[in-house]
Amino acid sequence: MKSILLITLASFVLVHSSFAAKPNVLFLFADDFTYEAVRAFGHTDIDTPNIDRLAARGTNFTRAYNMGSWSGAVCVASRTMLNTGRSVWDAGAVYKETDKERQSGVLWSQLMSKAGYKTYMTGKWHVPTDATKIFDMAMDVRPGMPKTVPTSYDRPIAGQTDSWSPYDKSLGGFWEGGKHWSEVVNDHTITFLNDAKQQEKPFFIYAAFNAPHDPRQAPKEFQDMYPLSRIKVPENFIPEYPYKDAIGCSEKLRDEHLAPMPRTEFAVKTHRSEYYALITHLDVQIGKILDALDANGQADNTWIFFTADHGLAVGHHGLIGKQNMYDHSVRVPFIVAGPGVAKGAKNDNAIYLQDVMATALDLAEADKPQHFFFHSLRPLLNGTQKQSSYDSVYGAYLDLQRAITHDGWKLIAYPKAKVLRLYHLAEDPQEMTDLAAKPAHAALKQQMFERLVKLSADLGDQVNLQTVFKE
Repeated sequence: MKSILLITLASFVLVHSSFAAKPNVLFLFADDFTYEAVRAFGHTDIDTPNIDRLAARGTNFTRAYNMGSWSGAVCVASRTMLNTGRSVWDAGAVYKETDKERQSGVLWSQLMSKAGYKTYMTGKWHVPTDATKIFDMAMDVRPGMPKTVPTSYDRPIAGQTDSWSPYDKSLGGFWEGGKHWSEVVNDHTITFLNDAKQQEKPFFIYAAFNAPHDPRQAPKEFQDMYPLSRIKVPENFIPEYPYKDAIGCSEKLRDEHLAPMPRTEFAVKTHRSEYYALITHLDVQIGKILDALDANGQADNTWIFFTADHGLAVGHHGLIGKQNMYDHSVRVPFIVAGPGVAKGAKNDNAIYLQDVMATALDLAEADKPQHFFFHSLRPLLNGTQKQSSYDSVYGAYLDLQRAITHDGWKLIAYPKAKVLRLYHLAEDPQEMTDLAAKPAHAALKQQMFERLVKLSADLGDQVNLQTVFKE
C-alpha cells in the first residue's frame, strides 16, 4: 500500500511539475483594428504608447491576415476560425454546429484546459456556443457589438448639427452598464491575473475587447486628443467605390451606412478621429494589464499575443467597413512577446491571425485535432523556419469577392461584377493603381488568377471562378 501511495504521489508531482513548467498565455484581442493604427509601426497620426512598448518587447508580424467571411459580420467568421482552427469555408460549414465542436472538446480553450491550463475569458465572444461552458472563469461575455442608436448613422454632414457624440453616456453603447466596456475588460483581466497568481496551473487568458468597433465612443479627454486639424484623409480616399453595389458594400450594408455616401473628407476625418480616440483609450487599458502582469511577477513566464479579428477601411477607397479585400481591412497588427522572443523585431512572412491559436497549443504541448488548418509561429520566431507556412494568402467575402496575395502582388476578383483588379503591393501599398487592364501585366494576371482558382478549390470554395469569368 505504501509503495502504491508513493508511486501515485510521484506521478502527481511529475504531472503537476510538467504543468507548472508550461508558459502562461495572455491573448489580447481587439475588434475592427487595422494594421496601420499603431504608432510604433510608423503611423504617427495616432498615439498608442502601450501597444508600442509591447512591440518593443516582442516581435511584430507585419503581414497578418484574416481569410474573410461567409457573413456580413466578418468578426463571426474570424472568431469561429480562431476557436475551431478551421479555414474559412470549413469553419462556415460547422458554424451553426459549433456547439457540437464544444461537445467534442476540440475548441481552443478546451484543448488548453486538457493541457493543464486554467482558462479565463472576458469580453466579445460572438461564437455560437456558451463561453461559460468552455472557460473555467468567464465574466461579462459580450455580444458582437455595443448597441447603437439611429443618430450614429449617415453622419456627419457638413453644415448640419450632429446630434451624436462619442462621449455622451446617455446614448448607451460602450457606456451601457455605467462603465466603458474596454475598462471592464481591463478590470476582469487584472482580476484573472491576480487569481492566476494563486493557482498552481499555468493560465490562458482570452481578453477580447469590443473596441475599436463602432459605435466609436471614448471619454472626452481621448476625443480631445484628435481634433480634425490633426486627422489626415487617406491617400487613397475617393468619394465612392465604383463596384460597391456588386461587391456587397452599398449603403444597405450596416457598416457602410455609418457615413454619408458619397463620402466627404469632413465625414471621413470625423470617423477617423473617433476611431483613433477609441483606440488610444483601448491602449491605456492594455497598458494597465501589462503593468499588472509585471507587478505580479508573471511576465517572465508569459507569452503575450496582441491582434484583432480583422481591419477596417474608415475612409480608404470610399469604404467605411471591413467587408472588402483591401489590406486596410484584411490585415491586422500582430505582436508576440514572451520568453526567448526577439525584442523590437519584425517578421515580414505572411501569416493568418488565427495562427495564434496553433501557436498557443504548441506552447501548451496540447493535442491538435486533424481538422486544424493553421500553423504554429514558433518556428518562425525561433529561426528554425525562414519562410511562411502559406505559399499564398487567400481572401473571400460572401460569394461576391475573392483575392489572392502572392509574392508582393494581389489579385482581387469580383464574380458578380466580373471584374479583376491587380495591384503591385511592393510598389503600391495603398492599392491605388489597378494594373489588370495593362497588356504588360496580362501574363501575370493570368498566373495569379490560376493560382487563385486552385487555392479556392483546395479550400472548398463553392464559387467556380473559372466558370464565372468565362461567361
